[in-house]
Amino acid sequence: MGPPGAGKGTQAATLASLIGGAHISTGDIFRANVDQQTELGQAAQRYMDAGEYVPDEITNAMVKDRLTHDDAREAFILDGYPRTVDQVDTLDGILAELGSKLDGVISLVVDPEELIQRLLKRAETSGRADDTEEVIRHRQEVYTQETAPLLEAYGNRGVVIEVDGMGSADEVGQRIVDALPR
Repeated sequence: MGPPGAGKGTQAATLASLIGGAHISTGDIFRANVDQQTELGQAAQRYMDAGEYVPDEITNAMVKDRLTHDDAREAFILDGYPRTVDQVDTLDGILAELGSKLDGVISLVVDPEELIQRLLKRAETSGRADDTEEVIRHRQEVYTQETAPLLEAYGNRGVVIEVDGMGSADEVGQRIVDALPR
């Protein structure tokens, strides 16, 4: 977990590879559907362009389906999900249905202005149309209002692992590995 630009995608992909599990990124799934102009992609596009979250019913269905794939049976890293308290409850139900559970929730902590600079740089290098400064700042506000409360919910379960997200990807990755329960 962490706000947009915290490095979740980079770290999730690396960690998934390290544990031999699936990297399940809702952002990647949304963008693939947008690129392929699927019905889901067209619906998601409106929300993404405005810097808002795709509605839960669409997101939940995609995650549930993805968790049933063979590469996610033994281990998986969720990247960008859950984002709301309602999604936490839905994920609990999905995992119970699949006979699985969360082992931990990694929270990347990064300075807010650093996040904006990272995302502006990413927009320059990747050509992502959804990374304008106005949209980036709006997504930070949405995160604070809607997603940050998940840290409290998972904190009450004792599964939050806070990691300093400042520094190079390798430095942050090593901090994550060092913080994982053995």
